[in-house]
Amino acid sequence: MAHSHDHGHFEELREGNKKGLLIALSITTFIMLLEFFGGLLTNSLALLADSGHMLSDASSLLLSLVAIWFATKKASDNKTYGFYRFEILAALFNGVTLFVISGFILVEAYERFLEPPTVASGTMMGIALIGLLANLLSAWFLMRKGDVKDNVNLRSAYLHVIGDALGSVGAIAAGIVMLVFDWYLADPLISVLVSLLILKSAWGILKQSVHILMEGAPSTVDTGKLKASLQNIDGVIDVHDFHIWTITSGLDSFSCHLTIRDEADEQLILQQAIELIQENHQISHSTIQVEKSGLCHGELLV
Repeated sequence: MAHSHDHGHFEELREGNKKGLLIALSITTFIMLLEFFGGLLTNSLALLADSGHMLSDASSLLLSLVAIWFATKKASDNKTYGFYRFEILAALFNGVTLFVISGFILVEAYERFLEPPTVASGTMMGIALIGLLANLLSAWFLMRKGDVKDNVNLRSAYLHVIGDALGSVGAIAAGIVMLVFDWYLADPLISVLVSLLILKSAWGILKQSVHILMEGAPSTVDTGKLKASLQNIDGVIDVHDFHIWTITSGLDSFSCHLTIRDEADEQLILQQAIELIQENHQISHSTIQVEKSGLCHGELLV
């Protein structure tokens, strides 16, 4: 019963993530088209450039959405875990693109430090305000509908939106400084600060994505405590071939071998172990091999 409850909660979270991404994608695409056609009508390069920035955001949101859809495909004979990992690959790609975008901003800022151009600050602030409102609305829907805290795929898309919102705040601040003081170095200076904040967030996404792809133990599980609690089950002699990993955000797996006393009831111990893992560590996908003294298997490599 607990297993079906967990599965239902997992699917419910995924449905919320999908809704949040769809709404954010719709808002971003609408603003992108508005800025693009507005740029053509007003002959504004700044509007066209910002619509290009919105295109990168829409692409990352679309990728995260495709990843969620792809992950729902059923497991096959040669993909026995299904396609859940596609979400982690999407998060990794989004993390890399955040690094690339920050790199471009830093290079452009360096050139502007050397030769600060005159900026039409009033127009720039107007564009930035439209972008800020759109991004804040997208971020709000992602937070309200989805799981931006624990789902690495959704968080990577959310960080793209927040990165853009920070950029808009920076552009408004720089616009005010340039309008009041005619100090055009404010534009590249604030761009550098924003790109450093984006880099910090992107590094967290990359680290978590690589950790999952490297089959690292989830941060929510105390592996030492879990192993000790299994060893404390009456009748258990040893716990080995002990592995905990994440398939995708919110879906952890566990496997181990339990060596038990010959006179012990293996089914009773197995039941106790499954319940302990489920109730104390919230892992419902566990595979446990119970062994007695007569069993021999080859040396395990991991």
